[in-house]
Amino acid sequence: MNQLTLKAPFTVKGKGLHSGLTITATFKPAEENTGYKIKRIDLEGTPVIDAVAENVVDTTRGTVLGKNEVRISTVEHGLAALYAAGVDNCLIEVDGPELPILDGSAIIYVENIEKVGLLEQNADKDFYIIKEKTQIKDDTTGSTLTIYPDDRFSVECMVEYNSPVLPNQFAVLDDLAEFKQEVSSARTFVFVREIEALLNHNLIKGGDLDNAIVIYDQEISQDKIDEICDIVNVPRMHLSKLGYINPKPLRWDNEPARHKLMDIIGDLALIGRPIRGRVVAIRPGHTINNKFTRMVRKEVKHTDAQSPVYNPNVAPIIDVNGIKALLPHRYPFLLIDKVIEIDKKHCVAVKNVTVNEPFFQGHFPEEPVMPGVLQVEAMAQAAGVLVLNFLEDPEKYSTYFLKIDNVKFRQKVVPGSTLLLSVALTTEIRRGCAMVKGYAFVGEKIVCEAEFMAQIIKNK
Repeated sequence: MNQLTLKAPFTVKGKGLHSGLTITATFKPAEENTGYKIKRIDLEGTPVIDAVAENVVDTTRGTVLGKNEVRISTVEHGLAALYAAGVDNCLIEVDGPELPILDGSAIIYVENIEKVGLLEQNADKDFYIIKEKTQIKDDTTGSTLTIYPDDRFSVECMVEYNSPVLPNQFAVLDDLAEFKQEVSSARTFVFVREIEALLNHNLIKGGDLDNAIVIYDQEISQDKIDEICDIVNVPRMHLSKLGYINPKPLRWDNEPARHKLMDIIGDLALIGRPIRGRVVAIRPGHTINNKFTRMVRKEVKHTDAQSPVYNPNVAPIIDVNGIKALLPHRYPFLLIDKVIEIDKKHCVAVKNVTVNEPFFQGHFPEEPVMPGVLQVEAMAQAAGVLVLNFLEDPEKYSTYFLKIDNVKFRQKVVPGSTLLLSVALTTEIRRGCAMVKGYAFVGEKIVCEAEFMAQIIKNK
């Protein structure tokens, strides 16, 4: 899968939830491997902030990104819409301290993304695959976020409030393709009992009954209700019973839980790479969301490359007989046993290293180690399968090394190892020359890596 960006810019305009200012934000296409970046065009020098977890500086009633003295808040709804659409690269230009709240949900962002469309780019989409259960827990709040291995991205969310109006709620998104109809319209929410304190903290100045669900779950004197209405500049109202006080009905019975799920997706976008895994969140909030994304992002940043997913029970895409039809190598120099992934840009092959390999007789008799040059050769053979598989009459061609660069050997390969060889083209094939980056893995560890150039030559 290739990276995606917007096909054309789009602009949204509206109030900032916390500042109350009228704000314009323009979402623009961006180059490959840009990620999400936000530019404050209202400030001198138009500073840019990378939308990544380590740049989060505050999580009070929203996710706030910061760099030096520059701040941009309420980014989670826009980022959730980009992430759900599969957008990898986007520059957001904004003329204020936050993104506009619009109707309190992500639906307007989603509709604009659909309107302008997506542009496929040349670079590969760089998924981070969850290989084992990871969890973070806050014993004080009871909040827990856990991510499990899965072959796609999904989220389960459970919210719990000590409230007669908003008790436990549960929401699930099994497929990002369902984000628009199942999640994107869910609005942010606030309890009446919180409003005065939030205003005292210089927050929700732009909040109103059109961009937030307002929940009246504790009886308050009419004088205090009148005072709150005056502060937020809405007509005074008489609240005779507990419940939701918005003039428009809830879009779903569990709309608050769906909104929390949307917030999780927006905060997970700050990992900087799309992930494959199942997220289970109990009592989530922006604070624990950010702790979780920081933890995952730390792993992402320290992972040069991930080992391919290998299930020996799945039939290979190309077996050893298919490999022999593509490559001229034979015993004892055919160093790949099967191919488990292949497309026009990358290939993953498997080499089962046994004690019967002939090279172990002399390397070394008492401590058998697979020679590093043969690990590189195995990667080159995987690359040969990659480039020859899509040629007509591949048996008429062979591939030859032209150069090898940046070779690193990180760990011994010994009898009993299963070597996973992952190779990818770094440029298009030009004049019969292929530039390739290769990694060899045993388990989750890189044992060897190299960059090499190979030439495709027709056999005489």
